[in-house]
Order: sequence, then C-alpha cells, then structure tokens
Amino acid sequence: VQLQASGGGLVQAGGSLRLSCVASGRIYSGIVMGWFRQAPGKEREFVAGTWNGGNTYYSDSVKGRFTISGDNAKNTVYLQMNSLKPEDTALYYCAARFGSSVTIAMKKYYNYWGQGTLVTVSS
Repeated sequence: VQLQASGGGLVQAGGSLRLSCVASGRIYSGIVMGWFRQAPGKEREFVAGTWNGGNTYYSDSVKGRFTISGDNAKNTVYLQMNSLKPEDTALYYCAARFGSSVTIAMKKYYNYWGQGTLVTVSS
C-alpha cells in the first residue's frame, strides 16, 4: 500500500485546511486509516482515525474541530481541519493498517505511512 498526502499550507489561526491522503496498491476491506502529526521536537501523535466505512475516533485535542472522512471510490481519506490553532502546527502524516481498530491511536501498529504534509498556523 502506498499513501500520498497533500493539502498542507500556511493558514492564520481560526482558519481551515483540508488534507487528503490517496491510497494505492493492495487495498481491501478492513483497512484502518489514521492521521498523525509531529511538531518540532515532539513525538508523533495520533490525530484521527477511521475504519469500516465510517467509524471515527479523534484525539481530545482536535475533537470538535477536525473531521476525518473517506471516499472509497477514490481510495482517499480526508482530514478537514477547522478553527486551527498555532499549536496545530506540525507535519501531518497519513497511515494505514489492516485488522483491528482497537489500537487505532497507536502509531506502532501502522504498517504503511505517507510522506508528511506541513501545516503551519500563524497567530
């Protein structure tokens, strides 16, 4: 599975961005897709995940502001980010795995990673 992330950019606080992640290769039912982010000097952290065609899970820091969704026909997962804050500034990565969604927030269980897309939020 190959993942290609895009959509990052520079935005003012309070603004919005939508990230996209296109998956290609051997994709089958049971895929779990996640978004992670890594700020300078910090660990990569979970942001949001989706599985089974619509189930979603969010970190507390983005709940109510970010929305993860998917388009199966396009093999694409989106991350709509609203009410952005300077602390959302990070390199954002999409990731994929197959199997249980129980560990959806744990990066060590993801097998496939896209390249990062940089989100910068100015105050």
